[in-house]
Amino acid sequence: MATHPHSFIAPAPAIPEIRKISTADLRWALAEGWKDFLAKRGDLIVIGLLYPIVCLVAAVVTYNAPLLPLFFPLVAGLSILGPAAASGFYELARRREEGRDSSWWHFLDPLNGRSRLPLAILTGGLAALMVGWLATAYAVYDLTFGATAPLRIGDVAGRLFTTQEGWTLILLGNLAGAPFAIATLVFALVAFPMVVDQPVDASLALRTSLAAARRNPRAVFGWGARVAGLLVLGLIPLAIGLAVVLPWLGYATWHLYTRLVVR
Repeated sequence: MATHPHSFIAPAPAIPEIRKISTADLRWALAEGWKDFLAKRGDLIVIGLLYPIVCLVAAVVTYNAPLLPLFFPLVAGLSILGPAAASGFYELARRREEGRDSSWWHFLDPLNGRSRLPLAILTGGLAALMVGWLATAYAVYDLTFGATAPLRIGDVAGRLFTTQEGWTLILLGNLAGAPFAIATLVFALVAFPMVVDQPVDASLALRTSLAAARRNPRAVFGWGARVAGLLVLGLIPLAIGLAVVLPWLGYATWHLYTRLVVR
């Protein structure tokens, strides 16, 4: 009997069991993440890695007027790449959970082991989202301010909050940014901590993340609202608070993953 041409194609790995979670689980994850932060102060890493990048971007924007419209989208878009940057915090939280050595030199372990390829693939997806967001944000700027005098760094606040074009830019910018924020949340909710935790490929991690979001839409929305609120607080003033908020959210995301996915 002839063999079917597709008979040797292995089926896709099954998605692990997804738990139903509640608001109490979100509070628990944040509380556990804060405990991790106090035990392993991630601000030391963020100050060393993030702030030079922020300063460089600020310098480039300040001295290149054509790039100024991208300054605020770049700052707002930090949350898109955050899950990838937090991979080291997932690893430290995992090691602490297992009672293993969680010294700082393990922060880069995900980049050196089995997680490297799936992390690279997932990070590429987030980078594509980031590029899409920046292109969309610039299009919104061109639609609202493009026909007026160029936006200057000294009159940003005045132009944004005292003109019709400014309020239109704020409204359209938020509406345009919402799909990117939702996509990032659903895309990265489980995928990044899962590839750090288990020997799985990027496809299974992404499908698991989507399944977790489908099973827990209200909880995921609540988590996204908390993340957005904390990131806004972290940006005031001059992004100093991000040194605490980013590692805290990294640790907390790990604990949320452990509640969502049966390991």
